[in-house]
Amino acid sequence: MSLPPLVEPADELTVDEVRRYSRHLIIPDVGMAGQKRLKNAKVLCVGAGGLGSPALMYLAAAGVGTLGVVDFDVVDESNLQRQIIHGQSDVGRLKAESAAASVREINPYVNVIIHNVALTTDNVMDIFAAYDLIVDGTDNFATRYMVNDAAVLLGKPYIWGSIYRFDGQASVFWAEHGPCYRCLYPEPPPPGMVPSCAEGGVLGVLCASIGSVQVNEAIKVLTGIGEPLVGRLMIYDALEMKYRDVKVRKDPECPLCGKNPTITELIDYEAFCGSISDEAQQAATGSTITAQELKDMQDRGEDIFLVDVREQNEWEIVNIPGAVLIPKGEFLRGTALELLPHDKKIVLHCKSGARSAEALAVVKNAGFADAVHVGGGVLSWVKTVDPSQPTY
Repeated sequence: MSLPPLVEPADELTVDEVRRYSRHLIIPDVGMAGQKRLKNAKVLCVGAGGLGSPALMYLAAAGVGTLGVVDFDVVDESNLQRQIIHGQSDVGRLKAESAAASVREINPYVNVIIHNVALTTDNVMDIFAAYDLIVDGTDNFATRYMVNDAAVLLGKPYIWGSIYRFDGQASVFWAEHGPCYRCLYPEPPPPGMVPSCAEGGVLGVLCASIGSVQVNEAIKVLTGIGEPLVGRLMIYDALEMKYRDVKVRKDPECPLCGKNPTITELIDYEAFCGSISDEAQQAATGSTITAQELKDMQDRGEDIFLVDVREQNEWEIVNIPGAVLIPKGEFLRGTALELLPHDKKIVLHCKSGARSAEALAVVKNAGFADAVHVGGGVLSWVKTVDPSQPTY
């Protein structure tokens, strides 16, 4: 459905701006009025990573007058495969500052506002309040629900995107005119059920595909042209090169934007989504060792059975000497239990500790009472024991 433009036009474009945006100006649907609206718009990108990189670059190139970027992370070399707003010289630099520098280089007429903070329930409402539109480039469920709830409570539209391996999704959530994120996903998936990009990987160019769709929708919403993805979920399969969209209806029982909302303020999103299950948390309590403690056990010659619960592709990048690869899925299915010796101490590890905690719960329930897992996983091993090995 067509919607009215989100922002009013700026008073004028300078001669230099007319030259810069001439290819927009000669499109009848955009024209002078549309470009003035873009100039007057204030857009916040949540995250300067895989989706935030192309989104920020194309929003800047399009002439959005004020761009905010909120990100507290620093640039890592593993980011450069897909986060194209950063370069080799930016490794170790704050992502928000690196992104802002690139935006200014793309378009000096854009006012860039840096929010070098973690987005939390304490600051999200104040940060969002200053912007017309939110572009969501986050990669975890807790932040996605928080972004959605803050946008709905403030009456602001936001452009959502998601990527994983070869698959991408995008939509426009605007409770005033259609569904919100909770209408599509009323509950988060069980902890550990959906792997993150850090665990499962993502095709670098997929970020550009979905990020550019987000910018396309942002321009449509800001200028009031076309039919934005309100009430529609776009699904993209990069391997099959197929796009399709699915209708998403507003849920009248939605606790946030339905007829009788029960969520009227921000909640504890970490508790709502959970990083690991209650069973895993209980299993890990008192049964977590450090990477250095694992190394000490190996040096003492303790009779342990070290199990890596990651996937084969991750194992090939980096692995801890002496470990046996048994992916987490085999533990959840129960097939891994017959491979575990009963005369050795079971030690589990993964990339960072979440998956090994889930596997630990299965192992303890099967009677391996003295089993433990390595907090921080292989990342901690590389950082504290063997820095010569790569990370991912």
